[in-house]
Amino acid sequence: MKKYFYVLDIQYLGYRFHGWQKQPDVKTLHLMVDRTLNYILEGKPFKSLSSGRTDAMVSAEHAAFELFLQEPIQDETVFLELFNYNLPQDIRALSIRAVDAKFNIINHSKIKEYLYLFTFGEKCHPFCAPIMTTILDELDIELMKQGAKLFEGEHYVRSYCYKPTDNGIYTRTILTCELIENTIYTASYFPKKSYLLRVRGKGFMRNQIRLMMGTLIDFGKGKLSLDHIKESLKDGSTIKMDYIAPASGLILNKIEFE
Repeated sequence: MKKYFYVLDIQYLGYRFHGWQKQPDVKTLHLMVDRTLNYILEGKPFKSLSSGRTDAMVSAEHAAFELFLQEPIQDETVFLELFNYNLPQDIRALSIRAVDAKFNIINHSKIKEYLYLFTFGEKCHPFCAPIMTTILDELDIELMKQGAKLFEGEHYVRSYCYKPTDNGIYTRTILTCELIENTIYTASYFPKKSYLLRVRGKGFMRNQIRLMMGTLIDFGKGKLSLDHIKESLKDGSTIKMDYIAPASGLILNKIEFE
């Protein structure tokens, strides 16, 4: 039987979801997407496969999934409108395009960019909570900028993997890692100043960016030294970083397919 393949770009606020992947008895993004597809496809067979999983409460400015169908979509614009009309308000489909059978959303070479949004030193408006982490202690932002740059390039990052195993591939390349002032997200209730950690690379391990962010927060508080971070990135390092920054500050910003 001939199959038809489509890639849909979506964005979502992850705050009320238990991540992407379907799990028993909890509300996940994949569950809501499939439930909506099942409704608009009127029970016709389909399969959806994501380009990657996000954890509970993590949001996405740009994520993607592949849709497998046995019948072609007659009008992609109409399909997209219908999909959005029926999705919950914290999920939005951005675009749809047909791809061929050779396209594989998991193995297709891709670069992901994540942002981690945070502020410090004051208790924020509760509306900030879904996308911004507030650190109540003082942080040395200039030092944290130096620390962030250490992650750029090829490093052994086992220290930044949650529950690493003995057979994981821990030598990874981070194309960009920089800490900058936030000018992307604004709201009337945001604090005067907020910051972003921007990280780009081909593949990240479980909780890697949140562990990197947690390390930078501890560094900014004066709990860690620059040398400690340098040591943690050396081949064979067994240093354990254990502060995982909160999930709700993390945003999958974009995916680039080759």
